Amino acid sequence: MSKPRVLVARRIFPEVMARLGEHFECVANDADAVFSPAELSQRLAGCWGVLTTGSERIDDALLQANPQLRAVCNMAVGYNNIDVAACRAHDVVCTNTPDVLTETTADFGFALLLATARRITEAEAYLRAGRWDRWSVDMMIGPDVHGSTLGVLGMGRIGQAIAKRGAHGFGMDVIYHNRSRLDAPTESACKARYVSKDQLLMQADHLMIVVPYSPSAHHAIGGAELAQMKPTATLINIARGGVVDDAALAQALQTGVIAAAGLDVFEGEPQVHPELLNCRNVVLTPHIASASRATRLAMATLAADNLVALATTQQALTPVPEGLTGWAA
Repeated sequence: MSKPRVLVARRIFPEVMARLGEHFECVANDADAVFSPAELSQRLAGCWGVLTTGSERIDDALLQANPQLRAVCNMAVGYNNIDVAACRAHDVVCTNTPDVLTETTADFGFALLLATARRITEAEAYLRAGRWDRWSVDMMIGPDVHGSTLGVLGMGRIGQAIAKRGAHGFGMDVIYHNRSRLDAPTESACKARYVSKDQLLMQADHLMIVVPYSPSAHHAIGGAELAQMKPTATLINIARGGVVDDAALAQALQTGVIAAAGLDVFEGEPQVHPELLNCRNVVLTPHIASASRATRLAMATLAADNLVALATTQQALTPVPEGLTGWAA
């Protein structure tokens, strides 16, 4: 009996490919090319399943062109690259990789916060340019992180992990806003207080964006929201591009509406808004919050395990929850 065919849309770890090879005929992408929609559709011909990353958009047109497709297993906790509603309409199961990247992403979020508040990349560029010729009392001063107010927008697994780092590690006063309030034991574990979105924006010294992307979250932080923040505040986005209006943020950074920003995600990435590149008071990283080897291996393994589980038991390990779409319209 022939094995089902699956496409692995980007290059992944050899040990994960070996595991997939035990169950499937694998179509690999060793060149690690980013496929155009037409190329992706062509490579999916005859495939029962696909292991995707955030680079591949799965939409209704692609599903109509590949009616044999039954499984889309995303190597990410987010799934705004997938039209989940269209997948359900075509009887295609979607999965993601929650939990395995929580702590690593929270570590990076806090690293980005510290680098932004303490002007680390700006200071390194200053030193490398040969501009450091003496000490001065106000050279590269920035706000404290310890003892300040940390605002978390989006209090899922990663938001909670960040809140705990702030409260327990840095003695921060943690406030948060979420679609729904956490239960009392979880709030207590995070040492976090629920506030309205307006209160969050006005009170936070450091605002961490961890809300998942959805059409309703598009530009959840725009010009009006930035204007509510303290002029001394920093903003950190490790969520998804599009949650923050990058053009409005660049203007806010250039005009002193807020003090600084740290960004790991961008609208239209890998392109970055050119005005952000001109801002000295922004730390920019190329979507690497989950980029430890152990975590990326765990993500790839869970995506592969979902494919295997669907092929052997017809039950996904981590299906995208019912009622969520995650689609970036």
